[in-house]
Amino acid sequence: MRAFLLCLALTALPVGASEIVNDITGLNPIRVAQVLAPTRLEQIVDAVRQHPGPISIGGGRYSMGGQTASDGALQLDMRDFDEVLAFSAERREIRVQAGITWRKILEYIDPHDLSPQIMQSYANFSVGGSLSVNVHGRYVGEGAIVGSVRALKMVLADGQVVEASPTRNAELFYGAIGGYGGLGVIVEATLGLAENSRLLRESQVMPLSDYRAWFYRHVAGDDELVMHNGLLYPGDFDTVRAVSYRRTEQPLTETARLTPADRSYRVQQTGIRLTAASATGLKLREAAFDPLLYRAHQVQWRNHEASLDVRELEPISTADFSYVLQEYFVPPAQLEHFVAELARLTHQHQANLINVSIRHAKADPGTLLAWAPQEVFALVLYYRQGTSDVERAKATAWTRDLIAAALACEGRYYLPYQIHASREQFLAAYPRAPAYFALKARLDPTYKFRNRLWDAYYPAAPSGSNLAR
Repeated sequence: MRAFLLCLALTALPVGASEIVNDITGLNPIRVAQVLAPTRLEQIVDAVRQHPGPISIGGGRYSMGGQTASDGALQLDMRDFDEVLAFSAERREIRVQAGITWRKILEYIDPHDLSPQIMQSYANFSVGGSLSVNVHGRYVGEGAIVGSVRALKMVLADGQVVEASPTRNAELFYGAIGGYGGLGVIVEATLGLAENSRLLRESQVMPLSDYRAWFYRHVAGDDELVMHNGLLYPGDFDTVRAVSYRRTEQPLTETARLTPADRSYRVQQTGIRLTAASATGLKLREAAFDPLLYRAHQVQWRNHEASLDVRELEPISTADFSYVLQEYFVPPAQLEHFVAELARLTHQHQANLINVSIRHAKADPGTLLAWAPQEVFALVLYYRQGTSDVERAKATAWTRDLIAAALACEGRYYLPYQIHASREQFLAAYPRAPAYFALKARLDPTYKFRNRLWDAYYPAAPSGSNLAR
């Protein structure tokens, strides 16, 4: 009967068999066998137990290298599995289904003057996706999102529903967060919350050579700072605009509690187009556009800044090009050296790098695929890439050189983006991957949960499916 109900659920879907799914870049069309959009836990359990082939898990599809799909798999599209299950303002925590977006969480908790403890810069992402890639944001004194997760509920390959936390099934907890859907389906998460403060934006420009010392004097030890990042200007790569958000009681200049869902991002999008157009555009942004943008006195709610929409970065893709992200993590002492290598390699490969954002993260508490085994500066790259085979090959060459530079600095690269790294680079950047693979083999012996990332690097992936050589 359960198998019959599953088949009935699959055939009743509005999407057809053999569907093409893609990510936000448009660079990775993947033909899946079927898409199931569950709304109840029982549907997920039945699908995992009864589906005879591979399963992949997707949310907002903001990863950029096929991490949410695999060729011929049944894809679980989690976006309708999005309810708030429990909330306690006193304990400052919320329990949610994994498909919920951060925007929906913000709308729920904002009337209680609470905010997510840790999230990424945009509110479109699903919670399950954020946990699967172990995101981070701009929050001062924080690190990866694992630090704000109090508990998980997962569906394993045999259909068993289990709970995990830092003290219960800890191996599963630290494997699943940052585990890119390889161990099971994250179906629920309990997250820590923080105060929704008024924030005063501060900004100043300095040479890159001054930034690290300035950060430790004025940011790292200041308990009143909530968010911070540095904007490193491509071209010369020697100037940083430090942008901080400080708790304040000053009157609001922006009275909206959340960024309006229909807000226009035309100014930001125009800036991206101008910056991508030429070296002159890069200089115009540094000399005129950003000074104008950051000159205004701004006081807003923390949740207003947290509820930004990823449309700020559009246009994401066309038939001829796409805007793409990468990210690298290096120990603080290696920041200037890595930036010098970034500048050299960007010029050498003639890459169209538009923006570099510098973040800071404390050490990861123990995820198996930790990108911050120690304190790091993170460098988020935003660039324009052509879609032709020649342009893709150029992006691969540039990326592999950047990964080599990060590894030489005892750093790492981030896995949610295009799968360019060689197998050797992957293993060098993630030395605990064998422990993750051993856990996956134990929990998922038939390699049920898969996607393009694990098809590339998992030793048990079928012969011929590996993408990275």
